[in-house]
Amino acid sequence: MDYAPTRILIVDDEPSITEFVSYAMQKEGYQTEVASNGEEALEKIENAHFDLFILDIMLPGIDGYELCRRIRAKMNTPILFLSAKDSELNKVVGLELGADDYLAKPFGVRELLARTRALLRRSQANEEAAHSSEISAGGITLDEDAHTAQGDKGPIDLTPREFELLACLMRNAGKVVSREDLLRDAWGWEYITETKTVDTHIKRLRDKIEAAGYDPKLVETVRGYGYRFQK
Repeated sequence: MDYAPTRILIVDDEPSITEFVSYAMQKEGYQTEVASNGEEALEKIENAHFDLFILDIMLPGIDGYELCRRIRAKMNTPILFLSAKDSELNKVVGLELGADDYLAKPFGVRELLARTRALLRRSQANEEAAHSSEISAGGITLDEDAHTAQGDKGPIDLTPREFELLACLMRNAGKVVSREDLLRDAWGWEYITETKTVDTHIKRLRDKIEAAGYDPKLVETVRGYGYRFQK
């Protein structure tokens, strides 16, 4: 079966940035296109499909915030902001407009690629999940329409937040999910830096899994990174 390559649009008015990011992405096997302003980006978006948008905020004409708003009005494609504006307020504004992540300049290529992979992985998982309301792993089945967790040992009584946490982990069963990714999926950026709240909710989730007769080790801690749900 032939698979279409992942296509990324990079929008920045600094040629050094677009060249650097484009080179890094192409080395990873992604296809890239670049635009130097919002108007050019919108024209490219109208004429081609992209799997990820990487946007600068300070663009001439249509700025990154407005470009993000227009993109999000039409599609759910992941958006990563790159910006020299590193204040908490700027991050909040970007995320409230619909961006999925925010990386401050200057940045390292490893962090850029890690965030890119995380966004693409989550987008793929969400797309696959959209075709079915049920997620099954480790002997547990979640019904996202009914918001129930059930297995051969009976139901697991979860709060809405615990359900979203478990759903995120189960959608990525066998893969490590960072605390930051769990915050994005389960909290919707209600919190931005308080990653310790994830640990507290994971403990409660494990307690409820165990109380229902399942192995709490289904949710494994990966030290220094996050958590993994065992398949």
